Amino acid sequence: MKNILSVCLFIFLSTSIQSQDKELFEKQLFVLGEDTLPCRILTPFNFQIGKKYPLVIFLHGSGERGSDNIAQLNWGAGLFLDSLNRIKYPAIVVFPQCPTNDKWSEYNKSSNADSTGYQYKTDATIKKSLKLVSAFIDTLLASGQIEKSRVYIGGLSMGGFGTYELLWRKPNVFAAAFPICGAMNPSRVPDFRKNLPLWIFHGDKDEIIYVSNSRLIYSLVKKSNSFVRYSEYVGVGHDSWRNAFAEPELLPWLFSQRLKLPK
Repeated sequence: MKNILSVCLFIFLSTSIQSQDKELFEKQLFVLGEDTLPCRILTPFNFQIGKKYPLVIFLHGSGERGSDNIAQLNWGAGLFLDSLNRIKYPAIVVFPQCPTNDKWSEYNKSSNADSTGYQYKTDATIKKSLKLVSAFIDTLLASGQIEKSRVYIGGLSMGGFGTYELLWRKPNVFAAAFPICGAMNPSRVPDFRKNLPLWIFHGDKDEIIYVSNSRLIYSLVKKSNSFVRYSEYVGVGHDSWRNAFAEPELLPWLFSQRLKLPK
């Protein structure tokens, strides 16, 4: 993996990989101009230079923001670290970290907003951190190590916002997505790729990001997309990611999706 990262303009930070824990996600930095994106990358068992692998991007929530390049692994990392999952689904898995003074997507929570609890600027520019993630993806795709028909993205809470935004900003990149307790500007739903495989998760008692957001997105997407799924957990609050990560079909569903590439 070190050779790829040198090609991809990464600064490699040596990490002791002694046990099956979060340190298997290598600490790395993606540098673009004067901006830096901390990230953790998990590579498959017996990683081979020159072999192409699926790519998974996971965007954390607001509570995991910072610069320690650790907190973003609080939720979701265990799913991909599981030894059986690593054998069954060999992939390059990336957890970037957003700084405390930024967020993945532009949105404003307001008491004056509608029933979803949010207001959006239709002309909002991409946030710096999400722009870095987008450039990071492009860099990895250019490395020759990624199976371009199998690029996946997911995220929870604030990361759900970021997931939705990248789906409409990069409609021809992702084979599938799994946003968890997220939200988005509903006017952007038509910008999704047609029949994008999408699995949405939310708890019906979420008091942070109202479940009405996912219900609305699902209702809009399913009008023209027969590949959308929706799981709403009864009695579950904002931490619906616990339920989502426990879904036995999540990884089989995710890794079975393939993007049809132009010839």
